[in-house]
Amino acid sequence: MTKADLVNAISQETGIILKDTKIIVDSFLENIKDSLIEGEHIELRTFGTFKNKKRKARIARNPNTQEKIQIPERVVPTFKFSDILIDKVKKNN
Repeated sequence: MTKADLVNAISQETGIILKDTKIIVDSFLENIKDSLIEGEHIELRTFGTFKNKKRKARIARNPNTQEKIQIPERVVPTFKFSDILIDKVKKNN
């Protein structure tokens, strides 16, 4: 499912016109992005949690040259599905 498919499905289910639904979905995603940029985490109960995780600095190896490369500490956004959603998916598959 693409974002356009999601917008169409929400529009059909709610009766909100497509243009307004697209604005709502875009705003929702923008708010998630802005919260992660500010270092906040977003918890959507029964769905999952968006948050940032720190990755430690490490030494990696270039597979082509075998040269060692220092990778600095960094922050990466992550998403963890809720156990409730995982259980529902397991039951339907």
